[in-house]
Amino acid sequence: MAREDRNRLAEKMAGEITLSDDPGATLRKWRTDFEVAQTDLADELGVSPSVVSDYESGRRDNPGIGIVRRAVQALLEIDERSGGRHIRQFARVLSAGFDSAVVHDLREYPANIPLDRYYEAIGATELVRGSRDTIAGHTIIDSIEAIRRLSSDEFYNLYGQSTNRALVFTNVTRGESPLVALRVVKPTPHAVVLHGLEESDVWEHAADLARVDGFSLAVTNLDLETMLERHQDLP
Repeated sequence: MAREDRNRLAEKMAGEITLSDDPGATLRKWRTDFEVAQTDLADELGVSPSVVSDYESGRRDNPGIGIVRRAVQALLEIDERSGGRHIRQFARVLSAGFDSAVVHDLREYPANIPLDRYYEAIGATELVRGSRDTIAGHTIIDSIEAIRRLSSDEFYNLYGQSTNRALVFTNVTRGESPLVALRVVKPTPHAVVLHGLEESDVWEHAADLARVDGFSLAVTNLDLETMLERHQDLP
């Protein structure tokens, strides 16, 4: 993995924690995003777990820049030893110009894969089959944050290098908002996946919009972390 990717991510993490109104909570957010236990972070820092807990809960004074820098480097070291999955994931999002609060992951594949294989990998049920049967990438998006924070031009940039991809929307209740938003962004992706829904929960007009615009529509009810992990196993 490129050293500059790690350095860029480290700067972002340290900046967010240092400038936060609640540095302890922001440190906890990054630790949980990296799926690191308090005990493991404490071991890496050479302190007791109660010290990490006290910083995260605000029972200790806000951590200074030295503590923040050590904590960030510890999280990155732990991730690198286990393969660097989270570093790669966050680095891709940052290099595309997005915040991890908006985009969970964005990746291009080395070759097209069949949509049916993709759906099987992420436990998705297809509701509408579009005009294309393959994808060559994915973008996993927090739908509420994307609608709140992105302009139409920035929304289009979610496609990465190509519309030949799946857009996966998390944090949805029926899927109405992201599907309406897609109507103003042309061309459309090959596939849209609504995360956290059963088929019966989906907005009644969702399938009609997918048919009109020609993209495949599916739902998956896997928990978020499992779904993100399944995407990492794709080629």
